[in-house]
Amino acid sequence: MEDDVIVEVPDGPALEARLRLAESARGGLVVCHPHPLYGGDMDNPVVVRAAEVATESGLSTLRFNFRGVGRSSGTHDRGEGEGHDLKAALEMLRNRLPPGRPLGLAGYSFGAWIAARVTASGVPLTALCLIAPPLSMFDFGALDGVDRDILVVAGTRDTCCPTSGLSVLAERMPTARMATIDGADHFFFGKLFPLGELIRGWADRWAPG
Repeated sequence: MEDDVIVEVPDGPALEARLRLAESARGGLVVCHPHPLYGGDMDNPVVVRAAEVATESGLSTLRFNFRGVGRSSGTHDRGEGEGHDLKAALEMLRNRLPPGRPLGLAGYSFGAWIAARVTASGVPLTALCLIAPPLSMFDFGALDGVDRDILVVAGTRDTCCPTSGLSVLAERMPTARMATIDGADHFFFGKLFPLGELIRGWADRWAPG
């Protein structure tokens, strides 16, 4: 069962969040939601599905609302403040894990962009999952040369993450695993199950039981 918690951002807002601690957790996963200005929040079905699968895989999970979303204080900050939000969320979950357990990060759409930028900044992480990264809207060049267990997932009908963009991203991140879900759009309508199975396989690689 998830607990309602507050993530305190240093010199920043207080963020609404939900934390689920697994017994003898194999690791932890923080999940970031899509764009706040287009209705994105931590209760998005893709975010919820990612957290559910991680829980089933024995991971502790934390999903949260960026500043200005839901009951989180503050206002949208075009990605800058949201990076600080994510770093505070990662620190909270890291402090709740047993010593030495790996920590992963997953982001969906806008959340994938924030996750990529924070990972590239050098925050200690074991793994990164980019779900439907909006390559047509944001620059993911910060990930060039980043060495993590990276999974990139997109649908074949996702106009925000075209196949051509994925090919370019794959060339820039040769160690990343690229996966596509046939027929899925940017919202994964009717495709949450295969998305979850890809996330499960990724989690099992970097946080083995």
